[in-house]
Amino acid sequence: MPQLKALLFDVDGTLADTERDGHRVAFNKAFQEAGLDWDWTVELYADLLTVTGGKERIRFFLDKYLPDFAPEEGVADFAARMHKRKTHFYLQMLQDGEIPLRNGAERLIRSARDAGLRLGIATTTTPENVTYLLKATLGEESIGWFECIAAGDIVPAKKPAADIYLYALEMMNLQADECLAFEDSANGILSSVAANLKTIVTVNDYTRDHDFSKAVLVLDQFGEPDAPFTVLSGDAGGETCVTVSLLQRVFGQA
Repeated sequence: MPQLKALLFDVDGTLADTERDGHRVAFNKAFQEAGLDWDWTVELYADLLTVTGGKERIRFFLDKYLPDFAPEEGVADFAARMHKRKTHFYLQMLQDGEIPLRNGAERLIRSARDAGLRLGIATTTTPENVTYLLKATLGEESIGWFECIAAGDIVPAKKPAADIYLYALEMMNLQADECLAFEDSANGILSSVAANLKTIVTVNDYTRDHDFSKAVLVLDQFGEPDAPFTVLSGDAGGETCVTVSLLQRVFGQA
């Protein structure tokens, strides 16, 4: 019977609540700097989040809401330029400590490490976004805790395609039935399940109503002993926060 060997984490929305108060704000700063009067509101951004990847999200916005917008450089180059500036502003926010990890995430990462579980990242965000977040929240040394940081354009097809998880599994020389994945969105779990990974979901305000029927456990957060999670689907066996023992039990039952 396979044993749990590794944890693979999505980043945006899963490890940190980066979307509403991080990426969205940074996009708007990039638009303002470029002299554009676009405002990606909280409500609008919920629609844009149906597409994964920042450059892809800009192109989707233009296609759907501004089909007559025709930058001289072409839409693809425009989206790449805007995304680069957005990343600049987002990294500034990370450096300034404006984006913390979600409740219970640091405790889980540290306890998993102490228990000998291997750690990996599988995300559509850029590698710089991942490393800056880890450094800002867990310290410089935390980069080395993750054997693989599979991020951004390292694979041709982003979530909901399985590519990023398959890449992480290959880089870590692991089989899907030796791992648990952590996600927060419908696109995320479509990706992890397509890679045959058992998946735990921690929802956020944007994803609470997504279809997580294929998750082994759905929670509102990782939880802390003094700030317990709420179980939205699945069986946590009476636990109040995500622990290594809970992961091992869920892994064995799934």
